[in-house]
Amino acid sequence: MDGNGRWAGKRSLKRFLGHQQGAESVQFVVETASRINLPFLTLYAFSLENNLRRPKSEVNFLMRLLRSYLVSNVKRMNDNNVRMEYIGRIQELPSEVQDTMQWASEATARNSGTTLTLALNYGSRSEIVDAVRSILTGLVAEAHQRGCSLEDLIQVDGLESRLDEHHICDHLYTAHMPDPDLVIRTSGEQRISNFLLWQIAYSEIFITDRLWPDFRGIHLLEAIQAYQKRERRFGGLGETFTDEDLDQLEPACQVAEEIATELTPNQLTPR
Repeated sequence: MDGNGRWAGKRSLKRFLGHQQGAESVQFVVETASRINLPFLTLYAFSLENNLRRPKSEVNFLMRLLRSYLVSNVKRMNDNNVRMEYIGRIQELPSEVQDTMQWASEATARNSGTTLTLALNYGSRSEIVDAVRSILTGLVAEAHQRGCSLEDLIQVDGLESRLDEHHICDHLYTAHMPDPDLVIRTSGEQRISNFLLWQIAYSEIFITDRLWPDFRGIHLLEAIQAYQKRERRFGGLGETFTDEDLDQLEPACQVAEEIATELTPNQLTPR
C-alpha cells in the first residue's frame, strides 16, 4: 500500500488526503478479492518503522483513519463474507484502536470467504525475533516444569528436534496462514521493505508504477493474470525441463574456458 503521500504531492494536496484515498482503495481491492474467492489478502497498512519515524501528527491521523475505516466497512465486509484479522505488534497500538480492531474481528469472525489481514505496527525482523523469543520462553517453561536446566533439556532431546523451520513457522504471526503466492508492490518500488521476509521466500513479485490510491480491483486481476503465466520452480527445474534438456547443455569445462577467454582484465570494470 505504497504511494499515498506521493499521490497527494502530485496533486498539491496534503498527505492525509492521500491516506484517505488509499483507504478507499482498500475496499475496492477487498471486494474484488471476495468476488474471485481469493482465500487470503494481506495488506501492509502500517509498519513498525512508520510508527517510530513518522511525525506524531501523521501517526495519530492514521490511527483515527484506521478506526474510521473499520467502523464504516464492517457491514460491507459481512455483506462480502470477508473476515478481518491482524498481524504485528498490535499490543503497542493505542488501546482505543485495539478495541475497535477487536470489535471488527469479532463482528466478522463467522465469515468464511476472503480473510483480510492488516499488517499493523508490523516489521518482519521483529516478527522473527518475537517468534524466537516465544520458542525460548516455552523451552524455559518446560525445563522448569521437568525440574531440569535448559541446557539439560536440549542435550536430552537434541537441538534439532527443538528448533527447526517448522518451529519458527509455528510461532510467526502468520502461523495460521499459508505463505503468500504473490506479492504486489505499488508505486514502482523495488524493495521488500521488511515485509514477510520469512514467508515470501518463494513468492512471485509483481511491481507496478501505479500509486496505491489509484489501485483498483482491475489492477489486482492484472497482477494475478501475470502471476498465472509464470512457472514456479521452488528451487527445482520446472515442469518443462526434462532430462533431454540436460543432454543439450554445454560441458562445464567448456563453459569455464569460454569465461576465462572472454573475461580478460581489460574488460573488467574497476570499482
